[in-house]
Amino acid sequence: MNAKPKNANREIALQAATTLFLSKGYLVTSMDDIVTESKVSKTNIYYYFKSKEELLSAIIERLTSRYEALITHIASKTELPVMERLMRLMQVLIEQDIDCLGGCPFLTLYTQTPLDSAAARNQISLFFTKQLTVLEQLLAEGIATKEFNDSLQPQETAALILSTIEGGLFLQHAQPESKIMQQSLHTLASMLK
Repeated sequence: MNAKPKNANREIALQAATTLFLSKGYLVTSMDDIVTESKVSKTNIYYYFKSKEELLSAIIERLTSRYEALITHIASKTELPVMERLMRLMQVLIEQDIDCLGGCPFLTLYTQTPLDSAAARNQISLFFTKQLTVLEQLLAEGIATKEFNDSLQPQETAALILSTIEGGLFLQHAQPESKIMQQSLHTLASMLK
């Protein structure tokens, strides 16, 4: 007998909801849409997730954990020059294989999350704060090792880098033939030296 593992329905529903929230939008996706997409009963979905917002929170947790692990791994490779780690980190952030409305899964989810869903909005905000911290640390290290221009301000430069990446993802999504991301990365790298 081929019995499904107990959490298989949870995983299937979570994956279907992720796809729908990112491609259609959280606000326009109904629980019925998730049932149709996942082929998991509504009762079963509600067994694992008490609400659509709880489902959203689980999706955000999964996405942020995945990216935080990648970012931390790259930043910790101290055997590599800081510039190489920074460029790899930026590549991870821009090479997302997720089809989403806003170019970036986090911007898509954040803009689709109702204002009164403070927990979900805070999860995404915390993720961006952690990214800024890692970028600031890499920039400070690059300044200390003389890889980067010593007149750079790590906090402001980190904010510029993250803003450029997130804005570039949106523009790249809006203009798919554009080379804006590669041009932006090249410009950022030049600016740091």
